[in-house]
Amino acid sequence: CWRAASAISAGSGRCAACVCGRRRLLLPPMAKSKFEYVRDFEADDTCLPNCWIVVRLDGRNFHRFSEQHEFKKPNDDRALQLMTQCAQTVMQELEDIVIAYGQSDEYSFVFKKKSRWFKRRASKFMTHVVSQFASSYVFYWKDYFKDQQLLYPPGFDGRIVLYPSNQNLKDYLSWRQADCHINNLYNTVFWMLVQRSGLTPVQAQDRLQGTLAGDKNEILFSEFNINYNNEPLMYRKGTVLIWQKINEVVTKKIKLPEEAEEKEVEVTRTKTKVVPLHCDIIGDQFWEEYPEILAEDS
Repeated sequence: CWRAASAISAGSGRCAACVCGRRRLLLPPMAKSKFEYVRDFEADDTCLPNCWIVVRLDGRNFHRFSEQHEFKKPNDDRALQLMTQCAQTVMQELEDIVIAYGQSDEYSFVFKKKSRWFKRRASKFMTHVVSQFASSYVFYWKDYFKDQQLLYPPGFDGRIVLYPSNQNLKDYLSWRQADCHINNLYNTVFWMLVQRSGLTPVQAQDRLQGTLAGDKNEILFSEFNINYNNEPLMYRKGTVLIWQKINEVVTKKIKLPEEAEEKEVEVTRTKTKVVPLHCDIIGDQFWEEYPEILAEDS
């Protein structure tokens, strides 16, 4: 029967009706198709063992996307929170991810060093992360942008990098957070010059050409009375996602032996959830506070 083909290919050796218990039918092994040779063209993309697997995704042409959807400059809380919501969804679906870091239109997901998920096939890691993230972006759009219509589907690209040591991984995440600081400082000054000083984007770019971090901080403070260190941590540090045990108080109906009717009582339950943090991950304090992230059996 036609059901038998799918059942045998799945390894059951019997038809679907037999699995359901309605009848038993033992079938001979299926003959190989003459077309199966095409599988030999598939490249082996198995990730090296004992390496941290990092999947980084970036928004495709998000400069245009942010303009078309009127994102606030230099930072739009709605867009940043939507990105984090999508990243949380990815981590909840793919539990082998131990930590994620995001800023602007990018997110990096770190899989366990000893993960055997999908036999460590790079294509599976990348496609699952990117597709789950992109679909979540569309799904949760209205939760953050309310009545603002999504004009066209967003796109994201992904890449995979392997890091053999803990220090390599920490340096990678430090690099991304340093990039967040550099970009956000520049964008903050740039948009202040455009929005409050009336400069054109080209004039603001010329004004900032060749300036160092100290110069940009001085412009913010002297011309706009802004202390960059007081800007929200989410802008300056990005977002770190980790697993944490959280105590939740829920209401549950129970029936006590001495009482006829059910009674509502509060019960505390411990759940492991993905929690967003806005903190420094370049120094040692973060890693000392959360040693389980790099633990071999994490």
